[in-house]
Amino acid sequence: MSANSAMSQAQAAAKAAMPLWLLVAIVGTIVGISMGRAQSMGLYLPPVTQALGVGREPYALAMAVSQLLMGVGAPLSGGLIDKFGAGRVIVLCVLTTIAGLYFMYIATTPAHLLVSGALMGIGVSGTGVTSLVGTIGRLAPADKRLSAIASIGMSAGIGGFVSLPVMHFIMEAVGWKQSLVWLMVITATLIPLAYPLGGKPQAQGTTAQRQQTFTEAMGEAFTHPSFWLLTGGFFVCGFHVAFIMVHLPAFVADQGLPSWVGPFALSVVGIANIIGTFIAGQSGKFVQKRQGLTLIYLARAVLFLGFIFIPPSPASVIITCGLLGLFWLSTIPLTSGLVATFFGTTWMSMLFGFVFLSHQVGSFLGVWLAGRLYDMTGSYTAMWWLSVALGVVAAILNWPISEKPVARLATGQA
Repeated sequence: MSANSAMSQAQAAAKAAMPLWLLVAIVGTIVGISMGRAQSMGLYLPPVTQALGVGREPYALAMAVSQLLMGVGAPLSGGLIDKFGAGRVIVLCVLTTIAGLYFMYIATTPAHLLVSGALMGIGVSGTGVTSLVGTIGRLAPADKRLSAIASIGMSAGIGGFVSLPVMHFIMEAVGWKQSLVWLMVITATLIPLAYPLGGKPQAQGTTAQRQQTFTEAMGEAFTHPSFWLLTGGFFVCGFHVAFIMVHLPAFVADQGLPSWVGPFALSVVGIANIIGTFIAGQSGKFVQKRQGLTLIYLARAVLFLGFIFIPPSPASVIITCGLLGLFWLSTIPLTSGLVATFFGTTWMSMLFGFVFLSHQVGSFLGVWLAGRLYDMTGSYTAMWWLSVALGVVAAILNWPISEKPVARLATGQA
């Protein structure tokens, strides 16, 4: 028996000996730290650009590249996790993230920032919620899968909520450059957490179901109409989320409201998101996942109308954002749960990675188009109406989804 085989068996035994809640806690910690770190990088825009003597565009471009590569890398990282297990991929992506942070630490030119953003995007693609929901999807029994995946989504929300004040405190205490060293050390702590997640993954189901190849899995998904309906809806999710996260503070300032309202409203979104994701994880007991997604996108459309018609005030913005937070990342457990329902868990990380890629394309367009429309019209009104329309479109796309396994799973064939 080779050393690698022995290690793989030891890791598989470690997973088998661990209760599900502990495995969820481990994956949740990895996702929370990884996603929290990614969401805190906006704090570095002012000090990094000032230190390099450049405008905001080079740093913004680096972060945009990071977002795109996070999406492009998700199917690849997911496929590697599905084939070889999460442990090795997590370690590799953690090291890639640390390299990205190091390039920012030594940056003297915009090119260094681009390399930094690219490496961090690739790193998050294998340690974020997108790739690791498949790991939890395989480990959890079918009746607990949706709530387990929701716990990972909640971890991502908690990570983002906690990381901003923590990183702000560290930057104030030691300076932005030394805070990057702290970030490298914190990121490195994820490496030992990867050990119990190693070993070749074992999907639940029959042996025949686990023999499907990578190419067969892609072919099956790409010819499945409900997969494309789900993917189209998730594009809208990314469009909405990125638009709000980047442009809400500017929109609030345009209304003449105090400067604290925008950041505070986004914090309320983060808190409400934790609640909404938990509810989404439990909703499978009462409604079909496609129905839950339809409700989420319709609710977003209605709430966006509030930004158009309700007279702006600190209370109206914060209350609307609190309600919006309930429908924020609550799409993740339902969307990834549908991928598992369609195709099983053998290639779940890879297939959800393709769905997530559409989310990131939507994110890119949501951020860019909002700025473009604002420059053309001097207002975000057109963007709010577009967001309303896309919310309705996403609801329409999700409603006819056929929420049942493909014939291969139904018949037990490979």
